[in-house]
Formats: sequence, structure tokens, C-alpha cells
Amino acid sequence: MIAATGLRWVLTVLFLVPALSAVWRAVIPERAGGGPGAAGRVAHLLHAVMAFAMVAMVWPWGMDLPARPQIILFTLGGVWFTLVALARPAPLSRTRALSDALPHVAMMGAMAWMAAAMVSSSSMQGHGGSDGMDDMPGMDMSGGSGTVTMTLTGTGTRLTAGLLAGLLLLLALRWLARGFDVARLDGTTGSRHPSATAERDAFDLGCHGAMALGMAVTFALLL
Repeated sequence: MIAATGLRWVLTVLFLVPALSAVWRAVIPERAGGGPGAAGRVAHLLHAVMAFAMVAMVWPWGMDLPARPQIILFTLGGVWFTLVALARPAPLSRTRALSDALPHVAMMGAMAWMAAAMVSSSSMQGHGGSDGMDDMPGMDMSGGSGTVTMTLTGTGTRLTAGLLAGLLLLLALRWLARGFDVARLDGTTGSRHPSATAERDAFDLGCHGAMALGMAVTFALLL
């Protein structure tokens, strides 16, 4: 999807670092101050799949991947984040849990929407065969510039993509700002040298921010 080689590699790194970090966080042994619980591991795995999917999307071969399994997976991922937040035990309130989960739900929804936008018109026209991303009536595969090889068509689709790009940019800035704050000052100790837990949390926030930023750029390039 990305024609510019330099930008393609920048986005690949931007997505690959969060992907590898999420895989690591999902498989590290659970111990005091170490690995997450079962819900946390599933969350990290979902983020890893999302990041790897974005890595594939910036390369030409990624357009051959079937879109419908992605729609199903990321839709279920968004539902899962919502249900986990609703089931979160005290002392975290349900409202706070939902507020914390909403950005992750939004990212899963954005991934599902992107895949759905790529096949919806094809389904309505009764096209058979592959439902890969490279044969979508909702896309102009000729590209609008030397930066990308395709762009979205249709006012509504482009407007939605623009809104999602703006939302993802805001989420990226929020996560990155929080990550810098956590790394700069560990509020649990009052020390200017963050603890190992604070460093891990700051890195997680930075990975979320990098992922959202890369997605925002990708959505913007589709306009």
C-alpha cells in the first residue's frame, strides 16, 4: 500500500516494535511485578496481531491477505476489551475501566473498519473468489501520488477515514504524553528515577502511542 520506500520502512519499524513488545509481554512468566494475568496476556496478543497486520498492510504482499478474517478478529477484539472492562472487579470503577478500555476498542474498531471498507463494495456486487484487499471497488489502486499505491474512494468512506486518523492521532499524543510523564517521575516512590514497573509501564504506553501514530499516518495516506 505504501509506495515510498523510506516511509514504508519507517512505518514497519513503528509497528514492529510494539508487535514484538506485545508478544514478549504476553509470554513472560507471571511473577510479582512481572508478567500480566490471563486477561493482560490476551490483550497483548491482540495488540501484537494488530501491529503485525499493520506491518503487512504497508507492504505489497499484505494486500493479498484475506480481509474478512481480519474483520471478524478485530471486531471480536473490540468486544473482548469492552467485556473485560465491564467485568473488572473493584477497586476500579466500571466507568473508569470502560474509559481505559475505550482507546483499545477504538483501535480494534479502526482495524475492522479498514478491512470492511476494502471488501464491502465487492460483496454487494457479488464478486467471487478471493476477498483479499487488492480487489476492492472502494479503493483506487492507481494511487494518488508516489507515496501510496491506492486511496479510498467515496465521500463517506474518506470522511470516516479522516475522522479515524484524527482520533488515532489524539490517542497517540495522549499515550506518548502519559508515557513521558511516567518515565520522568515515578509517582509511587516520588523518585526521579523510575522503578522497573514504571519503566515497563512507560514503555507499554510508548508502544501504544507508536502504534496509534502509525495507524493515524496510514489512514491519512488513504485520503
